[in-house]
Amino acid sequence: MTAKSTTQVQGEKIWMDGRLVPWDDATVHVLTHTLHYGLGVFEGIRCYRSADGRSAIFRLTEHVRRLFESAHINLMRVPFEPERIEAAICETLRANQLAEGYIRPLVFIGHGAMGLNPGDNPVRVAIAVWPWGKYLGDDGMERGIRAKVSTFARHHVNAKMTKGKTCGDYVNSILAKREALLDGYDEAILLDTQGLVAEASGENLFTVRDGVLRTPPLPGVLGGITRDAVIELARDKGIRVVEAAITRDELYIADEVFLTGTAAEVTPIREVDRRQIGAGSRGPITKALQSAFFDVVTGRDRKRERWLTYL
Repeated sequence: MTAKSTTQVQGEKIWMDGRLVPWDDATVHVLTHTLHYGLGVFEGIRCYRSADGRSAIFRLTEHVRRLFESAHINLMRVPFEPERIEAAICETLRANQLAEGYIRPLVFIGHGAMGLNPGDNPVRVAIAVWPWGKYLGDDGMERGIRAKVSTFARHHVNAKMTKGKTCGDYVNSILAKREALLDGYDEAILLDTQGLVAEASGENLFTVRDGVLRTPPLPGVLGGITRDAVIELARDKGIRVVEAAITRDELYIADEVFLTGTAAEVTPIREVDRRQIGAGSRGPITKALQSAFFDVVTGRDRKRERWLTYL
């Protein structure tokens, strides 16, 4: 059985271009440029109910910074300041009375000119929020998921710039993910064009071998905000972290493999390409880092409250 990775979303309000509108009124023209050509940028952010009952957004400032960097990479000028977008995210959560859930800011090009040059088409911004549980399933968080190495390669750094979260780039991820699901797996792992491990369809990847944590270096992968957090948490626990190339067969012989991302959080992998990973279940280092991560996002780790924005 594959892990559940889709959800029907519905809420009360969506923030569009500076104001909250009813959910069903947040519509766009069929000739919206981004709809046809894929040039838009987005973020995925989570809000958690903390241990004291308050709601806390995880690394809001870093996510909004990356949203603006993604827009800059793609020659898009966001018509709001970062501080306004941060405030709008909080406003949208409150308007939907959502104590815990997923946040999707989207910067896109509206309708007007068609063709590859969007010209003076307006750059628009939308923010939606909705409840979202474990992206790869509650069972997957404990037992681990099954993954396969995809036949699709990760974008090359000079074919499509890899530091931004660009809408159209995710066709690559969709193809890899659907291939994995159709083949009976839960997730896809993509190699780069040199044949080295890059990322999963929407997550960064880590391996553990002989107590050393390893992850592909940044030049060819997205600088994941959860990835960065896990590296800091691991080093704080005295775990050696190495950012270095990983080969496909090194996945097979790893003691542990896990994924990190806003949606996936910290998800173990128990099998890759029908090869059992380690003991075939969540390993001790993965479990420790999962626990440390959830201590942070629920406010129990007071040392890292700087990562939380309370509503």
